[in-house]
Amino acid sequence: MPRNALLPLVLLAALLSAGLAQAAVFKDPALQQALDADHDEELQALARARLKADANDAQGLAATALLGMQDADNARLEAHAKALQQCVERQPREFVCHFVLGQVLGTQAMSGGMMKAMTLTGRIKDSFQKALELEPQSFEAREALQQFYLMAPGIAGGSTSKARALVDEIRDSQPIQAHLLRARLLVADGDTAGAERELKAYKPGKEVAPNKAWVQGWASLGLSYLQDKQLPKARAWFEQLIKEQPQAALGPFGLARVAAAEQRWEESARAFEQARTLDGARDLPIDYRLGLMLQAKGDKAQAKAALERYLAGRTPSKRLAEDARKRLAELG
Repeated sequence: MPRNALLPLVLLAALLSAGLAQAAVFKDPALQQALDADHDEELQALARARLKADANDAQGLAATALLGMQDADNARLEAHAKALQQCVERQPREFVCHFVLGQVLGTQAMSGGMMKAMTLTGRIKDSFQKALELEPQSFEAREALQQFYLMAPGIAGGSTSKARALVDEIRDSQPIQAHLLRARLLVADGDTAGAERELKAYKPGKEVAPNKAWVQGWASLGLSYLQDKQLPKARAWFEQLIKEQPQAALGPFGLARVAAAEQRWEESARAFEQARTLDGARDLPIDYRLGLMLQAKGDKAQAKAALERYLAGRTPSKRLAEDARKRLAELG
């Protein structure tokens, strides 16, 4: 498969990881624990307490911005970007300000259309580059910068060679994490067999960020098999993910999509509902995909209900929201 055919899947991985960042982001262990556990209310309370004590507290500002990214509200995103830019200017060696600023700008770029994205690419790259410079061992910063290099066009700073260099730099010092970054490179190049080898070589451990990246990489490859109409391979791939990571929503979510393509409607519905209860469900367009499945099945009433739930929920993708509205109009 040519590289450009897989770019939507690379974008998917970026979108999935563009919500709350995971693992070693905060110096405050309480903030970090709340972040890793997806305890949003606790994270918000801790951030507010820090900002009440110091309105310019870097970790409080970053935590608030990460939570704000879930809403994808343009005005809020702009306010968070401004606050983090000021944080960077006040504390130029504060990793969390640079790293989260890059994430907020990336969310703005993905939700604001092509022209908005082009105006922000330089700042996104600079933010992740500086974050990695400050914390060279940070998997999160290295992964984010690699995603940028693979997604951005060359004129905006994208570079496959730079993405590859990020892997080579940790080949000996962080070989386990290198597998994950190399897999993304191979997916972008259309080498699914090579990506399979790299993903299978990674063994999930205690670190949250690499584990999450592994799940996302595995799911992205499964969706590439689905896109290529290799349904038996896609099914087996997602079934293996469910076996290895039963708590991850991406396994049942991917299987639900495969089952829908196979017109196994009841299995698809069950898998979507299972995904809804698992880790990472909040970052997945479950009701949108459920709506598409029900529409294909011919169940107009339930399809309409699912699409309406998607539009009423948190952080609907602009592109998916437009498609959902179009389908609702068709459904009547």
